[in-house]
Amino acid sequence: MLFSETPPAEKRRRLHQAVHSGKLQRFPGAFSPLVAMLIEEQGWEGVYVSGSVVAADLGLPDIGLTSMSEVVLRGHQIARATELPTIIDIDTGFGEVLNVVRTVQELERLGLAGCHLEDQQNPKRCGHLDHKSLIETDAMVRKLRAAVQARHDPHFLIVARTDARAVEGLPRAIDRARAYVDAGADVIFPEALANEAEFALFRKNLDVPLLANMTEFGKSPLLTSQALQDLGYNLVIYPVTGLRLAMRAVEEGLASLAAGGRQTSLLPRMQSRQRLYQLIRYAEYNAFDQHIYNFELD
Repeated sequence: MLFSETPPAEKRRRLHQAVHSGKLQRFPGAFSPLVAMLIEEQGWEGVYVSGSVVAADLGLPDIGLTSMSEVVLRGHQIARATELPTIIDIDTGFGEVLNVVRTVQELERLGLAGCHLEDQQNPKRCGHLDHKSLIETDAMVRKLRAAVQARHDPHFLIVARTDARAVEGLPRAIDRARAYVDAGADVIFPEALANEAEFALFRKNLDVPLLANMTEFGKSPLLTSQALQDLGYNLVIYPVTGLRLAMRAVEEGLASLAAGGRQTSLLPRMQSRQRLYQLIRYAEYNAFDQHIYNFELD
């Protein structure tokens, strides 16, 4: 009840197998363990933890202000709540090579199934903003080699993200991706591709699993999961969708409450108490120990 029943090593094994299965693996973003439980209940293949979302939830812009401890803790809280594998965004690795090593080992120890590391300079920017700066390819290769060496479980997924498309152009982005594969990356994540043809060109030039980022209001078109499957992509993330939906609902609901003075008109738009209790499995806790959890569900 309190933790996932599937051992982390088994989650990682299943994920490693799934990304080579030829079937697109869909990973919505979760900003809390409760959202991860909903993702699992709906039958998605995995859970994604966005660095941008962790920052936003802390009231910070996505410019490298979050610490490793903050991100790792949120990842652990989310991963423990679901039987699904969880992949997390570690930005630039929170420093240099040894920082990457520590981050990977902390994530593996705390039950994550994989992470992605990007080739931006600090302070990094959201991948769909302008004026990004990149580290040299060799510097990123050193980080990736360190990440691969740091993991104890070979199924812990190391995803290399390149932001080079918007900075150096598509050919250089592909060149960088090839170097990252040679360094041991399991998956390549080409950020901010401009159109479907560019997604196809990455697939044509790389014979490894590819991850697509379907974030809203960004530089990439919002392709359907079927289109991505047909293009030969292996993973897709929807990093900020849940947070954006939730924040719009909260914003509108609070404004309505302020204007009307009570929340009666908002009740049809709310998740009911019964539904919340169902999602977080109150009944299982009740059955486990009637001496402590002796209430009746409405």
